[in-house]
Amino acid sequence: MTAGPQELARVVVVDDDRFTRELVREALEPRVRVECCENGEAALEALSRDPADLVISDLTMPGLSGIELLERVRRGHPGTQFVVLTGDASVESAVGALRMGAADYLVKPIQPHELDQIAERLLAHRGLLAENERLRDALNTVESCQALMRCLDPGEVYAVTLDLTLSTLLRQRGLALFRRTSVPMAEGVAFRGFSEGEARALRDVLVGEKPVDPVGEGIEIVSDGPLHDALRAVGIDAGAALAVPVSGHDTEAGILWIFEDGRGFAPDEIDRVKFVAGHAELALHNAERYSHAKERAFIDDVTEVYNARYLMKATEREIQRAERYGNDLCVLFLDLDRFKLVNDHFGHLVGSRTLRRLSEVLQQCIRQVDTLARYGGDEFTILLVDTELDAGLTIAERIRRTVAETLFEGGRDAPIRLTISIGVAAYPVHRRERDALLDVADKAMYRAKSLGRNCVCSASDLES
Repeated sequence: MTAGPQELARVVVVDDDRFTRELVREALEPRVRVECCENGEAALEALSRDPADLVISDLTMPGLSGIELLERVRRGHPGTQFVVLTGDASVESAVGALRMGAADYLVKPIQPHELDQIAERLLAHRGLLAENERLRDALNTVESCQALMRCLDPGEVYAVTLDLTLSTLLRQRGLALFRRTSVPMAEGVAFRGFSEGEARALRDVLVGEKPVDPVGEGIEIVSDGPLHDALRAVGIDAGAALAVPVSGHDTEAGILWIFEDGRGFAPDEIDRVKFVAGHAELALHNAERYSHAKERAFIDDVTEVYNARYLMKATEREIQRAERYGNDLCVLFLDLDRFKLVNDHFGHLVGSRTLRRLSEVLQQCIRQVDTLARYGGDEFTILLVDTELDAGLTIAERIRRTVAETLFEGGRDAPIRLTISIGVAAYPVHRRERDALLDVADKAMYRAKSLGRNCVCSASDLES
């Protein structure tokens, strides 16, 4: 076992002569930890209890000989250096030991300065090997982190980071909780090392029943708090966990929890985690930029609200969320009454400006968690999350009244007054599938038109 940065190297001295053992001890201490053994059997027991960096052993001893001990050490402790001690008459045996893998030999009577030089050189060599191993681990981590740079979806970044961190720490259990701060209720969770049932139960608690804010101050070891409350709530017994906040520069925020599972986190492990987390945050920054560019494809150029492409994705997502948590969802289909007259009388520039102003008015009538999209022309659609039918009808009526009371700019002519017809449909009352739900809301809007415009109609009215 290679000594850590703050740990003294360990040397096991094996000789049946007490004077030789003490001579070696005095020459090496206190720069290294020395354990003296009077025979090979005791040395093997000492190595099994606490591996050493270096073994210094006499060749000729009662019981297990130095050569036999060398063979056993090479098999059981291949990383441990071995130096043999020999009398003048057995130098040939020492050379044979070198051929078998010993690093060096000393001729008795031992000169302390020779012992000191050999020990210094061999332990320095061990230090170089340890440093090379550390650098190889760091290089492997760097190469592994390249996978993060190919992730353009924030959720994928968190999942890959979780996998890399678990692999780096040689741990099995962990989870990532993340959300997009620009998209309310857009939480995600990735699990590793949990059963399907445990993961499902934990997801419901962390995201639904008792939402946990996936933001942290810094990397720390936690043994209590919101995560452990959630674990206890679903009957999962877990010890301490390493909390690793990972956030982008703009909209992405999340946190990883890696469970120690009975083995604490060493300082060098935490350093490696910091390295991985740093690459993850760079990847999130790239994903944010890509996401912003992608979102522009879902923005209507005239009104700066979402377009029909985004509406389809958002409706599918909200239906899945409503189904998962047993919530309600309302869809409002809105169409301006006789808007063609505005374009004919004032021109399309004024018409576009009017639609932009209408979008602002509609945004003010709904919550941040709701979704407003321009469906096409002068038609708009609103998704009201966690909203039952009666509440949706109340909001639709408030929108209808607000639009009717708003004066829109008409240039040098008189201000423009507009009215709007609204159809309201609810999940799961009216339909459970996306296209069917949007279609029935659209039909309810056309019924409002047929009833004289400037009114609200429920999809329930279509069945009467």
